Formats: sequence, structure tokens, C-alpha cells
Amino acid sequence: MRLVREKSLLLIVDLQAGLLPVLDGGEQAVGEASWLGGVASALEVPVWLTEQYPAGLGGSEPRLREALEGALYWEKSRFDAHAEPDFAKALAQSGRHQVVLCGAEAHVCVLQTGLGLREAGYEVFWLAEATVSRRREEASLARRRIERAGAWAVSADMAAYEWLERCDDARFGDVHRRFLKPRSPRPLRFFD
Repeated sequence: MRLVREKSLLLIVDLQAGLLPVLDGGEQAVGEASWLGGVASALEVPVWLTEQYPAGLGGSEPRLREALEGALYWEKSRFDAHAEPDFAKALAQSGRHQVVLCGAEAHVCVLQTGLGLREAGYEVFWLAEATVSRRREEASLARRRIERAGAWAVSADMAAYEWLERCDDARFGDVHRRFLKPRSPRPLRFFD
């Protein structure tokens, strides 16, 4: 299944300041989520962030807030964001049926949100380099489980290039200059 810009939404789950220090790969997850969020914004793909119990875990990591001006924030108490009625209603009304999903923790809130989205009929794309847990093994289990539920693992580059679709227009030139070219030499660890 290919990502289509007009059908897509980027959902960043619970990359919160209080959780970040204990996540295996948390710094990279914030960087990659911010990067893809910038690409999404440049291409008019909505960016949504959730926050689980921000009074205790803090709000979204400040670098995300700074990089993703204009993103929509959702405070939640359920691990599955889609189980929150206002979130589910807004997503249905958005007309976006493809959700690129990343965040923390992979085996709790990201997985349960992904499963909820799949059960509701959405196409889910698990962002491999930006979906993390405290223990890498649990992130790996979560990825395998969501793939068995019908989701696809993708990289940020895959999502960006599928959203761009072609190289012969001004959008590609802008995104290539601002995002793709500076990122290409950066080392990444993919969480499988």
C-alpha cells in the first residue's frame, strides 16, 4: 500500500519530556518525528500529537513543539488515542484514512492506538526509526504485532518520497533542499 499525501496524517504519540530520558532511542525518535513533521507540514499533511497524562509526564518534548508549529495536540487518558471520542470524531471528519504512526511507548500507547486505528478501518504505517520503548525488545514485539494486524513498517524517507510522488515540481525542490539533502548523511538506527 502506497502513502498518498492527500489521504495521510502523521500521528506522534506521547513523545513527552518526562518519558524521554528512559526511552531506548528516544533522542532519535524525537529527531525523526520532528523531521517528518516538517516534511508533512511543507506538504500540507496534518500533524497531530498526543500527550498521556501531561501533568505527570510533562507535555510533548519541547523540540517537537518548536519544530511542529501548527500541529494539533490531543490530551488523552486512554492508552489508545482512537478510543478517545473527540479524537476519533475529529479523525473521521478529517477525511484522512492513512495514519503514519510513531512515538512512545511502542508496546503500550503506540501499539494500542495502532490496533484501534486498524479496527476502525484505517491504514496504519509504523514509522520504524521513531517508535520506541524503554526496552528495545518490547518495541520489536509491538512492531511485529501491529504488522500482523495489517499495518506496514515504513521509514521517514519512504513516507516523504511517497508523499512527494514526483521530482519535477517546486514542492520537491523545496522539500529536497530543506529536508532530504541535509538528512542523507545522518546515521540512523531502525527499530525492528
